[in-house]
Amino acid sequence: MSDPVSRTFVVVGGGSAGWIAAACLAHALKGKGRVRLVESDEIGIVGVGEATIPPIQFLNSLLGIDERDFVRQTQATFKLGIQFRDWTRLGHEYIHPFGMHGRNIDAVSFHNFWLRLRAQGDASEIGDYSLATVAAQAGKFATPPPNVPPEAVLAYAYHFDAGLYASYLRAYSEARGVERIEGRIVSVRQRPEDGFITGVELAGGKLVEGDFFIDCSGFRGLLIEQTLKSGFEDWSHWLPCDRALAVPCESVSPLTPYTRSTARKAGWQWRIPLQHRIGNGHVYCSGFMGDDEAAQILLSNLDGRALADPRPLRFVAGRRKQAWVKNCVALGLASGFMEPLESTSIHLVQTGVFRLLALMPVDDHDQASADEYNRLTQEEWEHIRDFIVLHYHANERTDSEFWTHCRTMEIPDSLRHRIELFRNRGRMARYDGQLFLEPSWLAVLLGQGVWPKAYDPLADVPDLEQVRKTLGQIREFTSRVVSGMPSHEGFIEANCKAPSLEPA
Repeated sequence: MSDPVSRTFVVVGGGSAGWIAAACLAHALKGKGRVRLVESDEIGIVGVGEATIPPIQFLNSLLGIDERDFVRQTQATFKLGIQFRDWTRLGHEYIHPFGMHGRNIDAVSFHNFWLRLRAQGDASEIGDYSLATVAAQAGKFATPPPNVPPEAVLAYAYHFDAGLYASYLRAYSEARGVERIEGRIVSVRQRPEDGFITGVELAGGKLVEGDFFIDCSGFRGLLIEQTLKSGFEDWSHWLPCDRALAVPCESVSPLTPYTRSTARKAGWQWRIPLQHRIGNGHVYCSGFMGDDEAAQILLSNLDGRALADPRPLRFVAGRRKQAWVKNCVALGLASGFMEPLESTSIHLVQTGVFRLLALMPVDDHDQASADEYNRLTQEEWEHIRDFIVLHYHANERTDSEFWTHCRTMEIPDSLRHRIELFRNRGRMARYDGQLFLEPSWLAVLLGQGVWPKAYDPLADVPDLEQVRKTLGQIREFTSRVVSGMPSHEGFIEANCKAPSLEPA
């Protein structure tokens, strides 16, 4: 094809995944290509997670979205990290914050100097040197004023209503030429000679044709699996949770600037504060807990009155063996399921779209681009998988069979290498393109009780008193910056308060 961008792209399915794809395609093509999105009002949106991670700011910036308008229109709050309760052991909690801990000194990672002081009896916590952790614990938030040093800039993401977010992106997309087609797909048309998709037929007989298809049809994978038979790589032997119940409840004050994950007897419960309500859910393993018990645990641990009956979801952790097959790429739940423990669902949609744009096929026989897409997708998913498995495996709980199973189960060799490397000398394995970098691995490894036996010997080079003074200055600076911030709720009230809505 002489002009590969002048093609018709058909997005199958709406929700966050479909409308992110449509918005990004419309922005990138700028009217050269045609973008059509097919969705049915008969099919609900799963919306497992409403929490995000900081790279979503890049997506919003790329699309030219005004942050404060976005926050208002999606009933959003700000997120500085995730608080984990009872994961390591009952009564224990820690925060996985966004951003750095302290700052590296002479190219030596900061945590090595902190470990050196700990060995000398210093009682500080690694979170004392994290601006996001200290602000989250204090319930504070502020976007940075101009000309502040890097240490004073908060890394943050958002909590938002997934349905409102999809509607927001729909309006954005339609204003840029995306055609929304209402209808339920009843069949998929393929070229007889090679199986490439040519169109989808709707109930009533309408045929929606296209050159390239984005499968955002959810768990069923209408195109990528039911039609193109990609295959599925099952990770349930490492991530045994296979069910979830989701329920909103009334909002309570104050609005905490973090997601909360509380470990339960056979899984964990999420808490996501929005301006108008709190999103809650219980992810659990049906092999260790029944549905009725899971519902009872969820409903008895809400902060406010439940606003609906718990909505059940069933899933298998894992990914499609190929996310790009022929002329189709799968995004969102159609591409696989990564449980929302670290709020990666929307991020995986975002990176999947960016990867497609970077590898835009030049014709119907561009297998090299498809192979590269699948290689990069596999690497990304496996790195995230290992990070999530770490939370389950590195636990000290002896109060339930589920946690004993997770602690004693076999884990991926790649994760075992990371743990052993850190435990030996406090070092981090590094890979190109990985989502979770050293600060995240450090927070969760230490939070889950994985402690190194030694630290980098180069941390012993500076004078001990100078190290103590430097770390003291960092800790004092962090505390001073946070003390000058408004409350999270106060910042929203003054800058991006959403219009009043009836609880949904």
